[in-house]
Amino acid sequence: DVVETQEHYKSRWRSIWIMYLTMFLSSVGFSIVIMSVWPYLQKIDPTADASFLGWIIASYSIGQMVASPLFGLWSNYRPRREPLVVSTTISVAANCLYAYVHLPHSHNKYYMLTARALVGFGAGNVAVVRSYIAGATSLTERTSAMANTSACQAVGFILGPVFQTCFTLIGEEGVTWKLINLQLNMYTAPVLFGALLGVINIILIFAIFREHRVDDMGRQCKSINSEGEESGSLDQDAEGSIDHVAVVAINFLFFVILFVFAVFETIATPLTMDMYSWTRKEAVFYNGIILSVVGIESVIVFMVVKMLSKKTGERAILHGGLLIVLVGFFILLPWGKKLPNIQWQEIKNNSIPGTTSTEMLMPFWSLEALQLPSNRTVEPVGCPVTQSWCLNTPRIYLAQYISSDILIGLGYPVCNVMSYTLYSKILGPKPQGVYMGWLTASGSGARILGPVFVSQIYTHLGPRWAFSLICGVVVVSLLLLEIVYKRLIAFSVRYGRMQE
Repeated sequence: DVVETQEHYKSRWRSIWIMYLTMFLSSVGFSIVIMSVWPYLQKIDPTADASFLGWIIASYSIGQMVASPLFGLWSNYRPRREPLVVSTTISVAANCLYAYVHLPHSHNKYYMLTARALVGFGAGNVAVVRSYIAGATSLTERTSAMANTSACQAVGFILGPVFQTCFTLIGEEGVTWKLINLQLNMYTAPVLFGALLGVINIILIFAIFREHRVDDMGRQCKSINSEGEESGSLDQDAEGSIDHVAVVAINFLFFVILFVFAVFETIATPLTMDMYSWTRKEAVFYNGIILSVVGIESVIVFMVVKMLSKKTGERAILHGGLLIVLVGFFILLPWGKKLPNIQWQEIKNNSIPGTTSTEMLMPFWSLEALQLPSNRTVEPVGCPVTQSWCLNTPRIYLAQYISSDILIGLGYPVCNVMSYTLYSKILGPKPQGVYMGWLTASGSGARILGPVFVSQIYTHLGPRWAFSLICGVVVVSLLLLEIVYKRLIAFSVRYGRMQE
């Protein structure tokens, strides 16, 4: 071990900032097209239905789930620049493919599905980013660095739709570059912009990023990932086994955290349409505003949690975050006597011919919510009578819904950051690529299963069952946290090399 020089410190943090940028671009790659996928899909392939849209949305998470452990394993044995550049190149190529999915004469929807899956596959570099930051920071720096990483990810999710909105000014037709058959319009400009950002990221990785590693106390160490040092060995502090019980527990807790947030995101539109008789357009618009505010709240929480953790420790904050999430979902449980407006009454009162309540049972992520058939003059609103629970489940008051949004927007980022921080500290000086890959994969799996849970439980059994089950899952998570609480300590603390 050698004392870290000032130049090494500056180079180390420049590399960490490049990792922040990579995380930001990864989340932008997901969110920058999310609002335009459905109309673009309808334009390039009229045979695509709303259910296929669900596969396209899910393909990103599936790609990331598959790639994360692979890139993580790669980064354990080779310079991290390799998987970072390869993964970003895949994302750039996938974005370019997305811009050309209109060219084939048939099966265009499958080309779009492939493009989005490959973008998700490229986003598997999140595991490499997290493992590098874990190895390049001391214990005292770790929480702050992980919070900054999550904040960059959150900002990417927020700004992606903003970029998309700006590109709508180009219009649906846009301009065509005939030499290379490129249509530059509101659908292709965002992904081409994402590809440009990816190219810039690759250049910065080559120009600025360097392999660095410090131990838990901040002392400079050899890195097995550095060019020319692949055969080097870890320092003596790496001796000892990882507590795999703690590792599995954090993976489970992280899955639950991502799962309940995916449910929260997915259920927002159908819940507000059913409870408050909002039209499809109103539900998309108002919930878009609410989710944007929640995103901003999350970024603020990421910043605050860095200071708070120094006083209370990560385990206590994770415990508090789960409690806040539990209260957030508990508040959503229906109570009172007033029932929601029933949609069939609206249809009867407005005498709209040819409409059925089953038309409202579309997938919740569908942007078809913005469109109405040309033969309909008034959109039916309220709780569809085909959902039998609408006839006996009390209405969830708007104040309940807003309060829940605020609490979940507070609890989720707290749990997210603390999970990553505790996980990296438990793993200690061991190579973390594969482990971070599994953690990322568990989060991706949760984002896939969340919407499935909503579409089945909420549609057939209603909000009382849906939110009760969520509360039950969070309670189980809290009990698990209590059981393993004393095991969730840093590797160096566990082996007596540092004081907690």
